[in-house]
Amino acid sequence: MKPRARTLGLALAALGVVFGDIGTSPLYAVRESLSPRYGLSPDRDAVLGVLSLIFWSLILVISVKYLLFVMRADNHGEGGIMALTALVMPREGSRERWRYLAVVLGIFGAALLYGDGMITPAISVLSAVEGLKVVSPGLDPYVIPLTVAILVGLFALQPRGTGGVGKLFGPVMLVWFAVLAVLGLRQIATNPGVLQAVLPHHAVRFFLEHGFRAFLVMGSVFLVVTGGEALYADLGHFGRTPIRLAWFFYVLPALLLNYFGQGALVLRDPAALASPFFHMAPDWAGYPLVFLAAAATVIASQAVISGSFSLTRQAIQLGYLPRMRVVQTSSTERGQIYVPFVNWLLMVLTVALVLGFRSSSNLAGAYGVGVSTDMVFTTLLFTLIAYRLWRWPIYLVAPMFLAFMSVDATFWLTNLVKIPEGGWVPLLVAGVVYLLMSTWKRGREALAEALHARTLTLERLVEGLPQRGITRVPGTAVYFTAYPRYAPEVLLAHLEHHRVLHQRVVICTVRTSERPRVPLERRAHRKPIGDGFERLILVYGFMETPNLTAAFHDLADLDLPPYEVSYFLGRELVVPTGRYMPRWRELLFAFMRRNAESPVIYFHLPPERALEVGVFARI
Repeated sequence: MKPRARTLGLALAALGVVFGDIGTSPLYAVRESLSPRYGLSPDRDAVLGVLSLIFWSLILVISVKYLLFVMRADNHGEGGIMALTALVMPREGSRERWRYLAVVLGIFGAALLYGDGMITPAISVLSAVEGLKVVSPGLDPYVIPLTVAILVGLFALQPRGTGGVGKLFGPVMLVWFAVLAVLGLRQIATNPGVLQAVLPHHAVRFFLEHGFRAFLVMGSVFLVVTGGEALYADLGHFGRTPIRLAWFFYVLPALLLNYFGQGALVLRDPAALASPFFHMAPDWAGYPLVFLAAAATVIASQAVISGSFSLTRQAIQLGYLPRMRVVQTSSTERGQIYVPFVNWLLMVLTVALVLGFRSSSNLAGAYGVGVSTDMVFTTLLFTLIAYRLWRWPIYLVAPMFLAFMSVDATFWLTNLVKIPEGGWVPLLVAGVVYLLMSTWKRGREALAEALHARTLTLERLVEGLPQRGITRVPGTAVYFTAYPRYAPEVLLAHLEHHRVLHQRVVICTVRTSERPRVPLERRAHRKPIGDGFERLILVYGFMETPNLTAAFHDLADLDLPPYEVSYFLGRELVVPTGRYMPRWRELLFAFMRRNAESPVIYFHLPPERALEVGVFARI
């Protein structure tokens, strides 16, 4: 395929994955920004002021910040806040305190995305189905049940993967954005004066006239940019050029035409403010538009759900979450995965939000707090990377930081006002997720300290073997450990109880690189120790799921036929003592440890060749 044709194909595919969230914001953003609760009347000055804020928010936040600057901070082609975090993670022996602060920001930012993962499907699908009330008011009682049914069906389909349906995402969203543009143009033709909103003085005058109320309105204007993080997170799937091409030449014009068209409609008919998006359509197009909107919101929700799966795998690989079952749903696309625990938990929380808030207007109060906080963290991390890693001069970094942060901080502060209205929900979810992540990370460090205090280095163990009177038997045994310098606890237990050892012993450690993916030729690192022992380190990227059976099969020079080797793994049984963390956190870590996925399953080892041994560890 020619490069130009391939770029256009990727741009079309990006429409269905990257722009789903930001592309469904017209369903509710204008309605919420001009809501009567702000004490505004939908007159010309107010409408032009809000439209001007929407226009410049899309330009400054999406076009400039994300597409022109933040997308430069790719981690070997991958984007997203976890990719940023991997870039700044402290190296072994590092004493750079800024790196530890950056990691805290990155992990909490990742935790916030789980809140987005449950709110986006709820508000998007509900706002689309609410169009039925405009088309036929008698269908109002069926809005909530139908929304719940769509969401349950969406989550129930996740185990099947998105490969087949995903091919339809791009064309459907192509039609969606075309419809947005046509609906907008139809209304702009009745009042071309709304196009004056591109002039920034309308936004300035809006603030001067309305003061604090204008500040509060920014919390709803923020809804137009809530898909910004998705643009960056999906960088690795499509690349910068296709995403930028789709945005500047198709998505952005369609969104602006639709937003300006809604403004023109509200000026002509203030009563349409109850649902300006659906009131833009002619009567005959009511039901088809509701159906298309529902399809678009399902696609937007799918992208967010898939993003939660990818985020979970990255957190597991980087050591911030315990092992969970990760299912590869495609034999050709490595990025298509399914995490059962995350899927069903998100489904329960999303349905609970719909049943609890009952309308998309109420959900808008919960939406934005987490995403705006995440955008602030992205700006901070990007600035640190530009200054510390790329060595950009301070006279370039400082103005960039002030420009981006002034916008992000404004959105963040206005969204904090929403906390009593429901904004506490994503913050609560993020707080719980961050607690779990930080507890797991610190617990693993404490466990390593406890185990190292009572074990031997591998070299000392090999030196002392002749004095132990150990019987060597034919065959190969692979012992797994997270700490390759030390003798695995399961190996010491095996020697103590059985006094038998295979002729060839491989001490295997699986490590995660700061790179998203590691080529096969750089996967394995071997080092002979002596007396039949060797150390083997297998390195995977943070966006890969380790499959050791496949690795042993593909890496023929290792001479480890996967179904002829015996595998020995230790399962540490944690006994909390309160020495390393508060006792309640150690109890939480012990619970997470007990319920982690078996390494035999997670690493795809043949169960009939594997033996897990329990080892007590006091922390």
